[in-house]
Amino acid sequence: MLDGVLLGLSTALSMQNIILVIAGCLIGTLIGMLPGLGPMSIIAIMIPIAIKIGDPSSALILLAGVYYGAIFGGSTSSILINAPGVAGTVATSFDGYPMARKGEAGKALTIAAIASFSGGTVGAVLLMGFAPALSSVALLFHSAEYFALMVVGLSAIAAFAGTGRVVKAMMMTVIGLIMATVGESALFNAPRFTMGLQDLQSGLNFITIAMALFALPEALFLVLNPKRGKIEGTSGKIDNLRISRKEARQIAPVIARQSIQGFLIGVMPGAGATIASFLGYAVERNIAKGEDQDEFGKGSVKGLAAPETANNAACTGSFVPLLTLGIPGSGTTAILLGALIALNIDPGPRLMIDHPDTFWSVIISMYFGNVILLMLNLPMIPYIAKLLTIPRNYLIPFILFFTMIGSYIGQNNATELLILAGLGVFATILRFADYPLPPLLIGFILGGMLEDNFARAINLTDGASFMYERPMTLGLLIIGVGLIALPAYRRRRARALAKGVAPGD
Repeated sequence: MLDGVLLGLSTALSMQNIILVIAGCLIGTLIGMLPGLGPMSIIAIMIPIAIKIGDPSSALILLAGVYYGAIFGGSTSSILINAPGVAGTVATSFDGYPMARKGEAGKALTIAAIASFSGGTVGAVLLMGFAPALSSVALLFHSAEYFALMVVGLSAIAAFAGTGRVVKAMMMTVIGLIMATVGESALFNAPRFTMGLQDLQSGLNFITIAMALFALPEALFLVLNPKRGKIEGTSGKIDNLRISRKEARQIAPVIARQSIQGFLIGVMPGAGATIASFLGYAVERNIAKGEDQDEFGKGSVKGLAAPETANNAACTGSFVPLLTLGIPGSGTTAILLGALIALNIDPGPRLMIDHPDTFWSVIISMYFGNVILLMLNLPMIPYIAKLLTIPRNYLIPFILFFTMIGSYIGQNNATELLILAGLGVFATILRFADYPLPPLLIGFILGGMLEDNFARAINLTDGASFMYERPMTLGLLIIGVGLIALPAYRRRRARALAKGVAPGD
């Protein structure tokens, strides 16, 4: 292993590869800030450039830099204008945007940068030390375990259901699951719920739904409520960029937990940064106590640090199944797999033996990439945060423009714009009625994977017996039930204590 690390250092620290890491991080950060242009799109576009480079190590270092750079930079639009740049930063907007509206945009961006750097760095260290061992964990996951993992993800609705809103959150989750059934299933080629529209045969586009649920209603709210566009507690000058010692102590354990949890979720093929960010947010909210838990969704530093740490750690963890098994851990790493094959590299168990320079140089470059990202982003925070000083009459068309462009780029047809408008009005009405929108998005994201893995698991076992016959599946299902039951228990216990009943009486 030491020989491999030294070989990776010599390869990653060559002048060409350092330049490529910087270029990849910069391109990824800029792309991540733009709603709709996620890492999958830009990496697919850059594959011909990677092939032109020729050297597999250099090409993969460039593409990997774009990947985690996009995840790193995707938090900016989520925090500033409530328009997630990539799917993995949707949960970042839950507390990042409320912080920005309270005049703490600079602080929110600082926390996001520190959490992203910490998650990515810890993930790189874990990847370097445990990649061969963790590859065997990935092999243990089959359709039954993936189904149970999706159930755990859906149980995150408990994290978004405030007092008296559990039923509303469940309703939103069901609507998201229904929307996930539109189009052709992976098991059946017959179109479902398309209303005869050919454009819907491939299903609803995630970017369109994300923009309709978060960005478009925000623009409409700015029109309906002029005061909403103003930053509270400040004259427009953004100078609150530092975090206090108290806030540092609050986010430190969150970053430590989510770095490990996010990395382990990233190791699971098919999970990825999006699920890691939602689960990270859900777990931290459920284990928070008292006022800290009530602060989630209103500008909690823990609620911001959790998904930002988890998604960057998962981004690094997704390289474990890619490099050691040849199994893509996410949609983006599936494109990276295609790039490796195009470069005549067969990722799998023999990659460490046949191409040790490629394997170790990519891992070493991830650490330096995270340092570069921190150096690029922290000095830019005062300038990025000034986006919030844009007058409201300019901010509204700015949000609408990127919302429509991001939605159109997803499928390249005008039908997406009609869906965007319809869902945007629907989401605005739901927000007025105080319905939580994140559960709907969770249901949509996980619905397709839930259905496909459940069907495959049933076909393999000729029934639903896999739920209790496979220990790992049963354990994950128990965790999912626990995530839902824990908030209900806490509310019941709080009511009992309020009535003067001691615990255990």
